[in-house]
Order: sequence, then C-alpha cells, then structure tokens
Amino acid sequence: MELLDQISFNLQNGFDKIVASLTKDAVEKQIPPKEILSNGLIAGMNIVGEKFKNHDIFLPDVLLAARAMNGAMEVLKPLLIKEGIPIRGKVVIGSVKDDLHDIGKNLVAILLKGAGFEVIDLGNDVPAEKFISVAREENAHVIGMSALLTTTMPVMKKVVDLAKDEGLFGKIRIVIGGAPVSKEYALEIGADAYSYDGANAVETVESFFPANSQ
Repeated sequence: MELLDQISFNLQNGFDKIVASLTKDAVEKQIPPKEILSNGLIAGMNIVGEKFKNHDIFLPDVLLAARAMNGAMEVLKPLLIKEGIPIRGKVVIGSVKDDLHDIGKNLVAILLKGAGFEVIDLGNDVPAEKFISVAREENAHVIGMSALLTTTMPVMKKVVDLAKDEGLFGKIRIVIGGAPVSKEYALEIGADAYSYDGANAVETVESFFPANSQ
C-alpha cells in the first residue's frame, strides 16, 4: 500500500500513533507537506465524514479519527506554515448565548478541521458580540452557530444584525444549525445557510470556497 494510502487507512481506523509515525516517514521521504495533508489526512477524514453521514460509523469512530488527524497535524503544521501553504478557510464556531449544548457543535468543528479548515471554537454560551469581534480579529471567512433551544435562537438573528451593522455581512458567511433550527429560519433572519448535520455543515462551508476545494 502506498504511504499516503496507509496514512488515510490508519486515520480512518483511528490508529493515532501509526498515523503520526507514517506522517513523519512521509516527511522524511520528502513528500510535499500539502500532498501529505490533501492525499493522506484530508482524504482519510473525507471518507470518515462520508461514512458518518451514511451511518456506517458513529461518533466515537469520528473522535478517534480526529485524534489521529490532530496528532499528524502536530507534525505537519510547522512545515505548512514554513512553506506558506494557505488553509482552506477560517471558521469561528460556537453554541449561542444561554445554550450549553455542544455535542453537535463539537462534531462540526472536528469535521471542519478534518476537511482542512482552521477552526476557532468559542465553546458554548457565546454572546452575539463575541462571534462578531472574534471573526473580525481573526479575519474569519465563516461564522457557524448552533442552538438546541428555541429560546436561544434569537441570538442568531442578533449576530446577523450585528454583521450588517458593522459592514461584515457578505464578507463573512453565516451558517446556523441545531435541532430546532430550520432552513426557513435561516432565510427569515438573513443567514447565508442552514446545515442539518455535521457532514452537511462541511459541505456547506466547502461550497463557499469552490476554487479552493481539495
């Protein structure tokens, strides 16, 4: 099996130490870091995301694959920075204020990282102002918000309104999701998109970067 295929295969199976070791081997064999990232790590996480979407694997499997991905990125990140290789995009993500649910949000963050995006995870109970201020400071391309309570959904509209007030609307794309949220609500508040699960969230964010897709 070719080295990058081995990285992908072992990542899919959550073998973090093997993936880190194979990544080091690939670097030593002078395989370009971007190639290792795209054809080894991201290729593996894309398969994990697809299997999760199709219910062939479950959340613990995704978490193991993500741990393997993160370990390999510790090896690759300094090389990617040194070579000036751009990330696909930067996403600020969080559960909105007064909402402490974060399992779905955490999964979206994992899958986005696995797809090659830089993710700034604000956690849960995040005020509208913080989404905007961090997105501005970090020059983020996307804000992703999650809510699992109908009572916290209005915070999402507040973020959209703040983005408009501060001249960021259209420059930063806004995606919302969560059990009570809908495509209709996204249209109602002026968000750019609604995502119904983790895999769809990745597809949605990727659609904002067509020229940058892997």
